[in-house]
Amino acid sequence: MVRISIDAMGGDHGPEVTLRGLTKVIERRPDARFLIYGREDAVLPVLDGLPGLKDVSDFTHCEVAVRMDDKPSQALRQGRWKSSMWKAIEAVKNGEADACVSAGNTGALMAMSKFCLRTMADIERPAIAAIWPTMRSESIVLDVGATIGADAQQLVDFAILGAAMANALFDLDRPTVGLLNVGVEEIKGQEEVKEAGRMLREAALNTMRYEGFVEGDDIGKGTVDVVVSEGFAGNIALKTAEGTARQIAGYLREAMGRTLMARIGYLFARGAFRRLGEKMDVRKVNGGVFLGLNGIVVKSHGGADAEGFAAAVELGYEMARSHLLDRTRATLDLYHARKPQAAAGVTAVNE
Repeated sequence: MVRISIDAMGGDHGPEVTLRGLTKVIERRPDARFLIYGREDAVLPVLDGLPGLKDVSDFTHCEVAVRMDDKPSQALRQGRWKSSMWKAIEAVKNGEADACVSAGNTGALMAMSKFCLRTMADIERPAIAAIWPTMRSESIVLDVGATIGADAQQLVDFAILGAAMANALFDLDRPTVGLLNVGVEEIKGQEEVKEAGRMLREAALNTMRYEGFVEGDDIGKGTVDVVVSEGFAGNIALKTAEGTARQIAGYLREAMGRTLMARIGYLFARGAFRRLGEKMDVRKVNGGVFLGLNGIVVKSHGGADAEGFAAAVELGYEMARSHLLDRTRATLDLYHARKPQAAAGVTAVNE
């Protein structure tokens, strides 16, 4: 069984959406079990109407729900130890759950997760990783909003974290990694990005293949399995892609209903349009994984519907089943074990 703790109060719609999303998960993942946290007056009326979910869940009442507009410091101060968000995270820390999922306030979730779970050894800042549909298949993009600005070492850390996630999720022995830049030439870009590229080339880790710099259009092409960026550019890229997908879907719906011939053409091609709609459905790739923590935490979009929240929960499920934390620690240990050797080699040459 995979045990997942749920902040039922998170998101724009609360328990009505989060719990109905869980019913979709148990249809596809019958070995999933849930620890649900929230206010009983909001959760129990919905849960009582979903007997199949109730049979595989344990509910805990929490008197505080973190609001979507709470400042992270305020949420941490007022919601620690008694909010549904904190309790869901704490269940992972205590070994009661294998992963935590919340659609709540992103800043509060990151602050509480970092405070409760702590970062892994040698990781200064966690990152949010998103799964990105591409022309080839899927890629991982990080960071998409946790860290605004990053130095070279942090970008290297993000590359290691993203490669470990690709290894766990896509079952790739050596996922390809690229640094997002304004050009593929080595002389272009910010100094932090160029320095991170040098460090990744010299590390020569056998758990990934560093392919150099990639540009924005390479994300959709699927040029590499893992695209590494600092959070400002990564978040803008993510929101732009989601908005573009919705824009194109809107154009298609408008075009297909404009004339009689267009409607007739749609009837003949509806199978192709259905597949296209599935490819462009941002709900199916909902969920950002907080990487670099001593526990698995997944952030769902606050406005996600039941299908979108289910996708975020299933992402946490897959991360737990594939032992993401163990693979990440192994790669980090390998990288940091080589750093002193490299330094010793430089000293020997100088002598």
